[in-house]
Amino acid sequence: MEPRERTQAARDRVPRIDPYGFERPEDFDYAAYEEFFSTYLVILTRRAIKWSKLLKGSSSVQKSMTDMNRTFPDNVKFRKSADPCLQKTLYNVLLAYGHHNQGVGYCQGMNFIAGYLILITKSEEESFWLLDALVGRILPDYYSPAMLGLKTDQEVLGELVRTKLPAVAALMDGHGVLWTLVVSRWFICLFVDILPVETVLRIWDCLFNEGSKIIFRVALTLIKQHQAFILEATSVADICEKFKEITKGSFVTECHTFMQKIFSEPGSLSMSTIARLRESCRAKLLAQG
Repeated sequence: MEPRERTQAARDRVPRIDPYGFERPEDFDYAAYEEFFSTYLVILTRRAIKWSKLLKGSSSVQKSMTDMNRTFPDNVKFRKSADPCLQKTLYNVLLAYGHHNQGVGYCQGMNFIAGYLILITKSEEESFWLLDALVGRILPDYYSPAMLGLKTDQEVLGELVRTKLPAVAALMDGHGVLWTLVVSRWFICLFVDILPVETVLRIWDCLFNEGSKIIFRVALTLIKQHQAFILEATSVADICEKFKEITKGSFVTECHTFMQKIFSEPGSLSMSTIARLRESCRAKLLAQG
């Protein structure tokens, strides 16, 4: 067998399922991923030790079954044929949370977040309490019936872009594109099913540790890094497509470098600035009814 044939045969034997149960695309670059992950394992080990020390120091849902089949259809662990099938676990967590926080109940997007938590913790109870921390404390009003917190933060991002990336803001204004049209899934799903798994998990580390400001850092970094590409857009459809494209590629796959970028690219971003913008954007939304 020729060397090239042996390489292809080896690739054919490589499972197309990642460690989290997601199917990889046909054109997945295994060589590039292995090169990245060989160095990233060292970082993962170091971070696991750090998190272990930190943890030692710290003390309408029934209807949503229509969402179960739509949660990670490309993940083998959520398929009905899986043993155990995580759809049941997901349903239990969402049902329990609906009873626990009746002001929220269930909102689309929560299934993806709870699903990720289940994949990582492998525990219904731990997933429940982490979901409660996100929905009840870190992101209040994101998943309430009016979704006022979510709508507010999308407008806050628009104001931050207007200040830090005025050319992109002008493009959006010139075509009459609302920010909710291009970033609503980023916010409501907390980048699940948008960015690669390892990158999302690193973002969530910061989200649990530092709060919701990290969402703006991620969004601003994606936009700033691809500003020239976005500015090539000539229509509403073109803008929407470019915002989908900027969440793909090596920039977001190499998660450690990406996380370093989000703390440098957006520049200064204080909580006092976020709080002031939230107050003004929230007031405008309430005034609009």
